[in-house]
Amino acid sequence: MAFQSDAGNTKARPPAGADSLVHPELAEACQALKDRDPVILRSSPDHDVTATELSALLPELRRAWAADTSHVPSVARAVPFAYRLIPGSPGNPDVGIYIVGVGPGGSRPAILHMHGGGFIVGSAAEYVPLLQAQALALDCVIVSVEYRLAPETRYPGSLEDNYAALRWLYTSCEELGVDRLRIAVQGESAGGGHAAMLAIAARDRGEIPILFQCLTYPMLDDRTGSSKPAPAHIGTICWTEKYNRMGWSALLGMEAGSAAVPKGAVPARLEDFSGLPPTFLWVGSIDLFVSENLEYAHRLAEAGVPTELHLLPGVYHGFDGAAPASAVTLSYKTALIQSMARAFGTAPHSSYLEFITPTNRVPSQ
Repeated sequence: MAFQSDAGNTKARPPAGADSLVHPELAEACQALKDRDPVILRSSPDHDVTATELSALLPELRRAWAADTSHVPSVARAVPFAYRLIPGSPGNPDVGIYIVGVGPGGSRPAILHMHGGGFIVGSAAEYVPLLQAQALALDCVIVSVEYRLAPETRYPGSLEDNYAALRWLYTSCEELGVDRLRIAVQGESAGGGHAAMLAIAARDRGEIPILFQCLTYPMLDDRTGSSKPAPAHIGTICWTEKYNRMGWSALLGMEAGSAAVPKGAVPARLEDFSGLPPTFLWVGSIDLFVSENLEYAHRLAEAGVPTELHLLPGVYHGFDGAAPASAVTLSYKTALIQSMARAFGTAPHSSYLEFITPTNRVPSQ
């Protein structure tokens, strides 16, 4: 288990405002994250966005919160990809997927990716350049799922979309040149929550083995920010308690933090963690999800699941998209690539730093 702390700091910092705790490399990007939010989301933290308000906000939210991948190097953008519609789970519509990195070769590992966006925004299409870089770095195939968003589709609709994509990937291994015993799931934020949900469902259904799960600041607990309030200095940048209540309520179709929620919808409410796949988990110390992520890693480890945990001081939610050229982001991407390579039993491409490093930046030695 990897762990980074504030032990090297020469002077303790007060737990007053989050801005005083932000990692120096990430400070400049904070304001851009705050500026993208509609006025109603900058209002009183006690105000809960109603279903009617959310419906009116969605077009603006989905436009403002689109992933920026302009920094991805051109060498990565040359990796082939294709869009395809596949059959959905029984009783559900067809599912759109992006297939990245398919090419000549034998039996390569594969990743099923689920994008972030608080369950309510984002798209697989936005993340394709980032996945092209990762596919090149790991010499693997990546399938990203265009799962249905809330509130238009409530749980378990998105889970069934993701499971349909997993089943398609598993049954299409010969066509894709993929080793069906080396399939990982991966996601960021809500995508990390979806990946965790999917790993639980795959374990419980017993049809498809998952080798590894890669969770970046995953959204795992609907109680965070509702029945479990966060300390005042945590979760004030990018994704706040208000947003968390809004996203989870939209997915669940009920108030976040309710006493009972649909079974399988909230990974943190899982009782039995045994049999889940080995896990990589990365989170920052002032991310709203820090407590739920640490608890999730703790429970995985207690259940005998090999777990690699990275906790970074002064890092907030969405730091990698906000500051893609920072050394913090590069260290995160490097750790992710190396961890997945170990899980696959391979080595990263010898030039993988060139693929994940933003154009016009030379990483510090």
